[in-house]
Amino acid sequence: MVIVYRFVPVYITPLMIIRCIEYAWKGEDVRVLKKWTPIEEMPEHIIKAAIIAEDENFLEHSGFDWDAMYKAFEHNLKSEKIIGGSGISQQTAKNVFLYPNRSYIRKAIEGYFTVLIEFFWNKERIMEVYLNVAETGHGIYGMPMAADIYFNKEIKDLTLSESATLTALLPSPLSFNPHKLSSSFIRKKHWIMRGVQSIDQIDLEKRVLVKRESSKMKKVKRSKTKKK
Repeated sequence: MVIVYRFVPVYITPLMIIRCIEYAWKGEDVRVLKKWTPIEEMPEHIIKAAIIAEDENFLEHSGFDWDAMYKAFEHNLKSEKIIGGSGISQQTAKNVFLYPNRSYIRKAIEGYFTVLIEFFWNKERIMEVYLNVAETGHGIYGMPMAADIYFNKEIKDLTLSESATLTALLPSPLSFNPHKLSSSFIRKKHWIMRGVQSIDQIDLEKRVLVKRESSKMKKVKRSKTKKK
């Protein structure tokens, strides 16, 4: 299936099935809303926003951001609020092949699939699948459908602010309310926007992400040039 999904759109995942069962059990509306959109039809700023929000080292590592995972592990030992250290590749592996459960066994299987998709896919394909299958609300999956539901837009027409909003909801999509954003959510959204604006160039195929120089750095360089 890893090899098949290298070329074929992912239309159904274990998470979607599990959510349908959960909603039916609770007597809630059972639905799976999604639409596959090629990454070429997505705005560049939503790709940048996903990297800033979820995995700043996505293009540098080979599936695992060990520093982020260690920091999350240390935080979870000291705090009751659990945070995840999984990068985009790990989240994609979980979203496509596994189920939403926190256990060492699932984490080990997630690692196995992460290695496989990093080997058989490229970064562009991982990002494409991630943006198309990530849970973004009650029965809503993928950024294209989230753009339609929350903003009544095609994903290609999203503004930077709207892209930042969608990527900011990823850690807790089921509690997201577009009409009532918390102060912490708004802070995160603005942080993502600043991060996106700091990126000058991105190339998923060549694994290149270049950050824009700050005005302070430019002034320092100019002053050094004048001294020379």
